[in-house]
Amino acid sequence: MTAESAEEGPGLDDAAAIRLLREGRLEVAGRLVEATNMTLYCTISHGEHVAACVYKPVRGERPLWDFPDGTLAAREVAAYEVAAVTGWRLVPPTVYRDGPFGPGMVQLWIDTDPEADLMALVRSRLPGLRRMAVFDAVVNNADRKGGHLLPLPDGHVYGVDHGVCFSEEGKLRTVLWQWRGKALPREAVAVLVALEREIERGRLGRRLRELLTVAEVEATWMRVRKLLETGVHPYPSDDWPAIPWPPI
Repeated sequence: MTAESAEEGPGLDDAAAIRLLREGRLEVAGRLVEATNMTLYCTISHGEHVAACVYKPVRGERPLWDFPDGTLAAREVAAYEVAAVTGWRLVPPTVYRDGPFGPGMVQLWIDTDPEADLMALVRSRLPGLRRMAVFDAVVNNADRKGGHLLPLPDGHVYGVDHGVCFSEEGKLRTVLWQWRGKALPREAVAVLVALEREIERGRLGRRLRELLTVAEVEATWMRVRKLLETGVHPYPSDDWPAIPWPPI
């Protein structure tokens, strides 16, 4: 469900959704058993507002060889913070808070289009997917599977599962390579200019330093700077698998 349709009653904008996620009462309703890390389907309520959400407690994260233990939830929140500055609505509202199993990431649940063909989607050239490709290059997304794209009936696409982003080392691994080497759209350049400024001396930079290491924030700024200098979508690396497995 979207931020506008998540609650029972009047629609929520993203700011109201963030308040609900931060302040609401979190109740576990079930578990998404196919997820690698503990991923709990929950309801969250505050006053008259009720929504569905996903809760990923830090204690349920499986150790990874290339990311520090206990950092995936913060990386998911950092991805939302970057996405929020773009204005593209790429990541559902996401917060870091305490819950029934300790601190973790809580994200608004998104109901997808049941008729969507993910294989066709990842091969398409929709403007929303191109924005997602730019975003993934900024956050250094190491796991953009087709199943991490959530298409809505109105054509909008959200992205989720950003726990393996923001590595200092280049790890971009995605199914969205159809724009590799193509000139960045003017819209994307304007967004990157804003991101560069916000990371360097704005609220975004301060927030990212609360969630990531200083070196990871610096690497994020450098990726933005490189995109602006080259003016093109990046090519796959020769040192890292280009596509995650499984791709969907």
